[in-house]
Amino acid sequence: MAKVRGAGGTSGGIGSFLMGLIMVIVGGYLLLNHVIVSSGGWYIWGHSAFGMTLIPLLFGIGILFFNGGSIVGWVLTLGGGLIILVGIITRLDIYFRPTSLFNTLLMLTMLAGGIGLVARSLREH
Repeated sequence: MAKVRGAGGTSGGIGSFLMGLIMVIVGGYLLLNHVIVSSGGWYIWGHSAFGMTLIPLLFGIGILFFNGGSIVGWVLTLGGGLIILVGIITRLDIYFRPTSLFNTLLMLTMLAGGIGLVARSLREH
């Protein structure tokens, strides 16, 4: 008969692992639920630049409709899509929504305490 092992195959406690995991999930959810993500426009020399990023994508799509095996069409389409994706990600602004000090401490304590419990449960006793 095989010996039952704890979390991570160690003799650590499964109970503290599960409690820590729950704390990490709840604390992480509460923390991320208070984050607001917004975006601004793309500007080059005072003018909107989003339209310019569509040009290679649209040319690539047009070339692919004409000849689906065109390497130039694939390069323009994938490159244009990548430029748009990078532009969106680099223009993101992240803000922490105003909340009380108690709520902030509760979120951070649950997150840090949960990580500590999970780490302790993976250690040999």
